[in-house]
Amino acid sequence: MSEAFKVEKTEEKVILVGVSFREGDDAEDSITELAELAETAGARVVGRTVQSRENIHPGTYVGRGKLQEIRQMVLDLQADGIVCDDELSPAQLRNMERELDCKVMDRTLVILDIFAARASTSEGKIQVELAQLRYRLSRLTGLGTSLSRLGGGIGTRGPGEKKLEMDRRLIKTRISQLKRELKEVRQHREITRGQRSQSHTKVAAIVGYTNAGKSTLLNRLTDANVLEEDKLFATLDPTTRNLKLDSGQEILLTDTVGFIRKLPHHLIEAFRSTLEEAKYADFIIHVVDSSNPQREKQMHIVYETLRNLGVEGKKIITLFNKQDKLQQEEILKDFKADYTLKISAVTGEGLEEVKETLEKILREDKQFLEGIFPYDAAGQISIIRKFGELLEEEYREDGIYVQAFVPVEMYKNLKRILK
Repeated sequence: MSEAFKVEKTEEKVILVGVSFREGDDAEDSITELAELAETAGARVVGRTVQSRENIHPGTYVGRGKLQEIRQMVLDLQADGIVCDDELSPAQLRNMERELDCKVMDRTLVILDIFAARASTSEGKIQVELAQLRYRLSRLTGLGTSLSRLGGGIGTRGPGEKKLEMDRRLIKTRISQLKRELKEVRQHREITRGQRSQSHTKVAAIVGYTNAGKSTLLNRLTDANVLEEDKLFATLDPTTRNLKLDSGQEILLTDTVGFIRKLPHHLIEAFRSTLEEAKYADFIIHVVDSSNPQREKQMHIVYETLRNLGVEGKKIITLFNKQDKLQQEEILKDFKADYTLKISAVTGEGLEEVKETLEKILREDKQFLEGIFPYDAAGQISIIRKFGELLEEEYREDGIYVQAFVPVEMYKNLKRILK
């Protein structure tokens, strides 16, 4: 009889390390967020330290004295490794591992690990692998001749190929393959966008800082059944759902990946096609966690990310979410938004006002149409119902009298049919 073994998942114990450049910066907030990221990735934070410096040390991230202090912390707290709050260069990574004699990770690696665990669609998996390989490729340097190896068997005698060079070549080959696959996905996405524009259905992209409640909002408005978790990057792959408003008008809502401070450039590049859903949307729904004391900074990061993606000149509805978590009434403002509303996606508070605002925005892009359609053109009424807002419909002897708001691009054709 075989003996059963109980396998327990090991939890890495880590120490967080950050650098503060001036008094009053967001170094402490950033470290707190890094703790959430580390815990989301499955680690346990056992300590943290922030060094005040004019700039990051080019060789060791922090100064030599601080490095010795961290080494002692690792021994005292029996930590498995450290996580730095910025992306480390290959030299910094190598020097710190040698000095500390423990595993050294950076913010980018932790975020990539979370993304790898969250990706569920083929597109998401391609984008994550591409980001991981780009990150790894930039670190395949300066490891010396220790990676040289001799082959065995016929045709493999001689010095062989350095493992470093082989790894670099394999990674570059895989990156090229993934880029081709991603190009096909992007082409498919562009075709989908083209079909949407031909159908005259407006698209709103839901954006916001990670864990602001975007997925909960989408679920409440459209019954999308998207995963909701009180974790950073709970959902990764974009979800598009149809929302039918009270007037009969329809709108497509697209949930996008959450933004975060110091979002790694590898991810922005790899997830560009997904993030660009905001660029090609007709307007933006910006979800803000109003209960978070850092909401102003988070809003700034969202707008900076949108600007970097070229998302400009669109109407913005800012939804100050999680009103149910506020202890007292607060003044909430967003000067960059065209509309601001207070909501709770969990309780449903303010969601009717959200729908009314969407109706109002859709109407702003439409033209008022009034007249009588002949009975042989009655099919046009259903088109108005789907893409416009039918205000009045009356069947008369000479035809169907209609008052409606219709998309500008449809107005001329419909006007010609009227008696």
